[in-house]
Amino acid sequence: MTSNVLITTIPFGQFNKKPIELLRESNIEYLINPLQKKPNEDELIEMLSDREVLIAGTEPITENVLKKSKKLKFISRVGVGLDSINLLEAKKRGIQISFTPDAPSAAVAELTIGLILSQLRHIHIADKNMHSKIWQKNTGRRLGECNVGLIGTGRIGRQVLALLYSFRPNKIFLHDVNESEDIATKYNAEYVSKDDILEKCDVISLHIPLNNNTFHMVNEEELHKMKCDAIIVNTSRGPIINEKALYEALMTKEIGGAAIDVYDKEPYEGKLTSVDNCLLTPHIGPMSMDCRSKMEMEAVQEVIRYYKGENLQRLVPDSEYKLRENI
Repeated sequence: MTSNVLITTIPFGQFNKKPIELLRESNIEYLINPLQKKPNEDELIEMLSDREVLIAGTEPITENVLKKSKKLKFISRVGVGLDSINLLEAKKRGIQISFTPDAPSAAVAELTIGLILSQLRHIHIADKNMHSKIWQKNTGRRLGECNVGLIGTGRIGRQVLALLYSFRPNKIFLHDVNESEDIATKYNAEYVSKDDILEKCDVISLHIPLNNNTFHMVNEEELHKMKCDAIIVNTSRGPIINEKALYEALMTKEIGGAAIDVYDKEPYEGKLTSVDNCLLTPHIGPMSMDCRSKMEMEAVQEVIRYYKGENLQRLVPDSEYKLRENI
């Protein structure tokens, strides 16, 4: 079996060589992104010119990319987010798409808890001061005394909830379009409106997909409703929060702080880099060695199934396409 696969997501095969070995054992020819960065639209079009399969990251797989990639037949997404892919154009062109929605969940959930704790105890600021030889003790808050709100209780939100529960927060509030009373009961949590979370919570964490309904879900109006010492955490997708509004809210001390792992444009070099009470990480949510390896393995296994003519096991469900159709 021979083929021509482009792997754009990087790093790839860094922590576990097995995905690469599987491709070689299956006589599948591949090219790992020679740019060693997320390609833009034009770069992606050039690299895809004669490729049938794409093992993708979060690069923009736009209508234009799909129209000009005449040989492309299958996209195996390393990760869960689909906002970077024009699903309807892909469907129109008969391009199948798989993804790995479960693999990164544990890593993202753990990072979320880490970001919350760091913000509440000002760990990132203390570290910065110590490296500057400044001995300054900052008094923070315990997670156990806070009201915590999770917006989104899907795969990742539920794992965050499970970890969060062990800290016994004062109250846990949830918001999701699909409520699960079983989950709420299990973790002594309560489903409330988004406004209730914004107004009542000391910590707010976002765990929702990016689409037209969630774009700038947190804007100037929402930030204004938050407590003046509250923190907001985003490990979902950058554009869910209006970055300009967040910057202004942080600079004017309208809210207490933010912890951000995802951005409108990545790599990120924007205004938030100048704000001390904004903890920034470079989209490392899924980047634990085990979860990253699992994502890569699952994506490669789908590629092998595709070339063998076997049933694909991780196809994007029809509900995702219908969601786009209704927007």
